[in-house]
Amino acid sequence: MVTVEEIVDERLVEDRELLPIAEKVAAGERLSFEDGVKLFETEDILTLGKLADFVNRKKNGLLVYFTVNRHINLTNLCIGSCKFCAFRKERGEEGAYELTLDEAVQKAKESGEVSEIHIVSGLHPEWDYQKYVQFIREIKKAVPEAKIQAFTAEEIDHLCRISGKSAEEVLKELIEAGLDALPGGGAEVFSKRVREKLCPQKLSAERYLEIHRIAHSYGLKTNASILYGHIETVEERVDHLIRLRELQDETGGFQAFISFAYQPKNTELGGNFTTGFDDLKMLAVSRLMLDNFPHVRAFWITLGEKLAQVSLHFGVDDLDGTVVEETITRSAGAPGSSYMPKERLIKLIKEAGRTPVERDTNYNVLRVY
Repeated sequence: MVTVEEIVDERLVEDRELLPIAEKVAAGERLSFEDGVKLFETEDILTLGKLADFVNRKKNGLLVYFTVNRHINLTNLCIGSCKFCAFRKERGEEGAYELTLDEAVQKAKESGEVSEIHIVSGLHPEWDYQKYVQFIREIKKAVPEAKIQAFTAEEIDHLCRISGKSAEEVLKELIEAGLDALPGGGAEVFSKRVREKLCPQKLSAERYLEIHRIAHSYGLKTNASILYGHIETVEERVDHLIRLRELQDETGGFQAFISFAYQPKNTELGGNFTTGFDDLKMLAVSRLMLDNFPHVRAFWITLGEKLAQVSLHFGVDDLDGTVVEETITRSAGAPGSSYMPKERLIKLIKEAGRTPVERDTNYNVLRVY
């Protein structure tokens, strides 16, 4: 059995209230709601990082994953009204766009040797259900070697509404068309209070979890996420993590957890960017609370590459991917560029003392560097 002393040097623990949590971590015990709140409230960031790093190493050793992927945002026309979003446009508004099928296929073809095409978009006010299915089918034909990870739970719910079909029917047809996995977006924060204030038209937390549950039942692997750093409380963050943990206990279908730092520029909500301490806390606490999630991913586009690199010592084992042309978070002022060469990702991982592993969407290992 591991002892606390093997994880942290008690003499260097500034927040003594973390020691009982460290004992649970050493014993492999599940952390409680109260533990999660305490972890978010601590200022002892180094002890928190050591605890999260210990848990990550137990799961993943020194391996850090990344993928060579391409983001395709089909349209920014959207019927939604989320106050934290700077991506959404109305028809005729400056910057509004919608890709044709040929344009989307061409973007996929131009991606080079990617292993994943990631598709997330606005909720188009006029496109019909079959158009979405056709996008998946034709992009899969164009790049059959790539996995297609597409459509958040919010988008799946939108497809149900415009087609009159159930989530089961929609997911079955998308799988037949070539869908390989669902991304984790659309979760935001599960708190009803937060959703009523920021995105009252968005699907409920219960519906988000239901769609992922159905996807898991069909063998689709999915990710999960949180959007943090706006009006949520630490208690609401912990509740969000625990609800994800409970569904993972039930289905085992989640692969990775991704925390998206709120980007305030050009949004109705406004506010401030998150701090480095808060970003590292979110990642480390996620690793500690989500004991049944295989992977915790740092989205370098919102964190910036330097903090993303540091996060590899705070419970993170995945740096996402090369991305290429992500526009949703960039619209709200995300600090990173929208592309990172594979060689740069490998350098960041190696300098952090970790082993780079190129993966596909479902974490099949393609190459170890």
